[in-house]
Amino acid sequence: MTDAYIYDALRTPRGKGRKDGALHEVTALRLSAQTLNAVKERNNLEGHAVEDVIWGNVTQVMEQGGCLARSAVLASDLDQRIPGLAINRFCASGMEAVNLAANQVKGGAGDAYIAGGVEMMGRVAMGSDGAAIAADPSVALDTYFVPQGISADIIATKYGFSRDDADALAVESQRRAKEAWDDNRFSKSVITVKDQNGLPILDHDEYMRPGTDMQSLGALNASFQMMGEQMPGFDKVAMLKYPELERINHIHHAGNSSGIVDGAAAVLIGNKEFGEKYGLKPRARIKATAKIGTEPTIMLTGPVPVTEKILKDHGMEIGDIDLFEVNEAFASVVLRFQQAFDVDPAMVNVNGGSIAMGHPLGATGAIIIGTLLDEMERTDKETGLATLCIASGMGAATIIERV
Repeated sequence: MTDAYIYDALRTPRGKGRKDGALHEVTALRLSAQTLNAVKERNNLEGHAVEDVIWGNVTQVMEQGGCLARSAVLASDLDQRIPGLAINRFCASGMEAVNLAANQVKGGAGDAYIAGGVEMMGRVAMGSDGAAIAADPSVALDTYFVPQGISADIIATKYGFSRDDADALAVESQRRAKEAWDDNRFSKSVITVKDQNGLPILDHDEYMRPGTDMQSLGALNASFQMMGEQMPGFDKVAMLKYPELERINHIHHAGNSSGIVDGAAAVLIGNKEFGEKYGLKPRARIKATAKIGTEPTIMLTGPVPVTEKILKDHGMEIGDIDLFEVNEAFASVVLRFQQAFDVDPAMVNVNGGSIAMGHPLGATGAIIIGTLLDEMERTDKETGLATLCIASGMGAATIIERV
């Protein structure tokens, strides 16, 4: 089996995901096309250079529907002989695109792929696809369905994380993100988004709140307490599944949960022959990939079992990993990961995460792989692991090694 290498990784800045955000007038199609064009231009790709574009996207309706991957290829400067595959593994869609591409290369099904994803959350609202897991009673009742925010609060309750614990992690995420931007650490990866006239409209993550402190977060009301304790009363559903919990401790709010934003990201993956053909130097090898299903009510604990799986499957231990990217969907997700593996928080999300910069659902998995690679190069680390929790109870992970 051949090796799959990362030759390039880039992303757009993350817009605020609101009507006053800089990216609001840019469609998912146009943002995807600009991202694909950047890959082409940065790596001097010509003709039928890659086997496929695999593009993650969660809410595949309206402008994000209809195999957005193929539409993006046609809207870009890529050769029209390159097809496109749109995939959805909820929050891990961008990572799954990368992992699928890597495993296709390893198996000999093409020399190279562009993989990544997009989500325009300010234009196509999360949940607007009417997903069966939430809307169909025959599934929702049998799985004790609760919204993700309730799931995050269940994790906090079950594993003993306080509001102060969550807020402290959020403050640190904001501090690290500001430090990373001030230190120009994202310069290798972040491209400038332009409008239809070719004029720049965004070159930095727009969502960040660098002035965040414990006092400002302490003034925020818990976001999921009302839906948990009052109508529709999801706390009672959760306690049917977890009768050992006397009550759900609602600790999450807008300041310690991931931001609703717009964004796209892409990773160029290929074998050795592809790099030699285009004169490209590989930056990392994709050593391992994994996915797993988990209990669907608590839902967001996936990073723990999928990390256990990927390490076991490849004869590794947690101490073999130099850096971690654990998506900050909610503060309790990262706190639980750190608790389960007893890892030093200084090794996790070194440059901040989705609490500070936002979580464009279909793109985030590819974003954190690129962020991990950049940081490994900056600090001369050898091995990194990226992982995400996933709606409805799943986890995904990728291990990369520098070459």
